[in-house]
Amino acid sequence: MNFSRQSFLSNIPEVVKNLLIINVIMLLATMVLEGKGIDLRSILGIHHFSSPDFRPYQLVTYIFMHGDFMHLFFNMFALYMFGRILETVWGPKRFLLYYMVTGIGAAFINMLVQTYSLYGMEEAVNYYIQNPTPSNFELFLDEYGGGNYMQFIAEFTQNAQNPEYIEATISKAKQMLVLSRDVPTVGASGSVFGILLAFGMLFPNTQLMLLIPPIPIKAKYFVIIYGAIELYSGIQNNPGDNVAHFAHLGGMLFGYFLIRYWKKNTNQFY
Repeated sequence: MNFSRQSFLSNIPEVVKNLLIINVIMLLATMVLEGKGIDLRSILGIHHFSSPDFRPYQLVTYIFMHGDFMHLFFNMFALYMFGRILETVWGPKRFLLYYMVTGIGAAFINMLVQTYSLYGMEEAVNYYIQNPTPSNFELFLDEYGGGNYMQFIAEFTQNAQNPEYIEATISKAKQMLVLSRDVPTVGASGSVFGILLAFGMLFPNTQLMLLIPPIPIKAKYFVIIYGAIELYSGIQNNPGDNVAHFAHLGGMLFGYFLIRYWKKNTNQFY
């Protein structure tokens, strides 16, 4: 007797299915090319507009790049869980438009926040150049992160007037500024957070089961809590935190305004 079985992918709407496939392929390509000396994350990830590595196409391509497997897994899991429902409700064209608008919007918000951060960091670097003392260098590293530097600070303190130490610390501060400007942002998180917001707005009272802790929560509260956590984390600006929290919030913000625009013009979400 023959049984007809549908594959796992055949049960996923077309846009979500293709997004899952493309993102997996891009991570595999990144890993393969990395071994050949080609940094695909730097080429396709989005850089700040003041960076010499910035290219306009990165506003789109960065959405399909990820840092590692876990980064990819969590984004794609959320895309699968919530995105397929939205695509079923909205249809493929509107869902894809929403996905791209929230991803590109997230990039703009992240770049805006990054501009403010870089301006403050540049001011701090210029201040340190004018006042190159061990205490000021320690304050600079505490603010912007610089790894394990306690031993060096102790040596610098003992050689505070040594031109070699002063020049080395100025060079380090400038290097950190350039690195902050040139490091690329990658990931579909802006679009994914936009999807979470849309799900919460369309199905606010749907019960979701959290993994940690394993308790049920309504979608609308889940979105509010998640957004609040991202806002708090972004404001904290922990030097060791390399997550683009404001990009996540940017995806939610652009998603909110797009849904409101659709509702205003159609009297419904879809």
